[in-house]
Amino acid sequence: MSYSECLAQQSAAALNWQGYSAAEVERVLGKAVITATDLPVLVSPAASSYISQMAERSHWLTRQRFGANVQLFMPLYLSNLCTNICTYCGFSADAKVKRTWLRPQQLVEEIRCLNRKGVEHILLVSGEAEHKVGLDYFCESLSMLRPHFAQLQLEAQPFDTSAYCRLADSNLDGVVVYQETYNRQNYAKVHLSGLKTDFNWRLDTPDRVAAAGIEKIGLGILLGLSDWREDAVALGRHLQYLQRKYWRQRYSLGFPRLRPFGTDYAIPNPVGDRDFVQLLVAMRLCFGDVEMVLSTRESRQLRDALLPLGITHMSAESSTQPGGYSGATPAALKQFDTDDMRSIEQIKDVIRGMSYQPLFADQIPVRQLP
Repeated sequence: MSYSECLAQQSAAALNWQGYSAAEVERVLGKAVITATDLPVLVSPAASSYISQMAERSHWLTRQRFGANVQLFMPLYLSNLCTNICTYCGFSADAKVKRTWLRPQQLVEEIRCLNRKGVEHILLVSGEAEHKVGLDYFCESLSMLRPHFAQLQLEAQPFDTSAYCRLADSNLDGVVVYQETYNRQNYAKVHLSGLKTDFNWRLDTPDRVAAAGIEKIGLGILLGLSDWREDAVALGRHLQYLQRKYWRQRYSLGFPRLRPFGTDYAIPNPVGDRDFVQLLVAMRLCFGDVEMVLSTRESRQLRDALLPLGITHMSAESSTQPGGYSGATPAALKQFDTDDMRSIEQIKDVIRGMSYQPLFADQIPVRQLP
């Protein structure tokens, strides 16, 4: 049974986060081991008065599981071509902007720039445009990238299982696929055209990734599209299902807050800093072994404050346009503006100043381009 079938059978009560009391929050926080079933309590309004207590325990749990290490990575945007119309996205097909994708020589230039920065963990990002940037393109790009980086993950259009098997054979380490929102009605309101309108196809992507044997799967929600508590509980249920069924895979969670760019989209459910912190620490307490990702969408001040509370992976010095590191495509469209504009070296200094160790490379030897 796929997760879309499981979700269709769940009652509304299974995703409920309302009606919990302070006493129930205290009962959960008093447990020696907090589990995934406790998530609705910890994201409830009643738990908002216990954020400091939750944050302290989240810090302790993260240090126990991951030590004082913070893995740094960089996104590499391959294309801003997209056939979907999504009201919140700068890559939306109806945006009247120039489109581009990286050709082999442009990709070589990006590799050189990333090599000079010392990065070895790369997240490949692309809009969904199978006609130009499809499976063959990604496999060919992976063959060029693989000798120069220790870890490669892909955030692009969902594929079927056989395609993910090809990507696995091309030495792809992981796939990131955010459901955006688990609320079907809100999902339909913002995804107006294209393959992304198929809610169940996207929802079942992690099943297909795991079936293909790809090691790492990244899940997440785009905060601002729906009530964050509702989406958090649904995300927790999804992760719990995957961990039980595909226990060999490793999982990460990301919670990017919506940052429109190039559209007049008004965020329907803005998420404030306090709610953001509650979400992060609640997820850490319920999923102690899961990696937690924080992007440069957030401000430098907030990123520094959140780092000790459960974060294990951070992006650094990010560009959200194809060719953005080498300047190969100066007129290309950004997907969104980043907020933390600090250099890699500045971020590494901050991490060390907080008694953490920034990790930017594995022990796997990689080859740099001259």
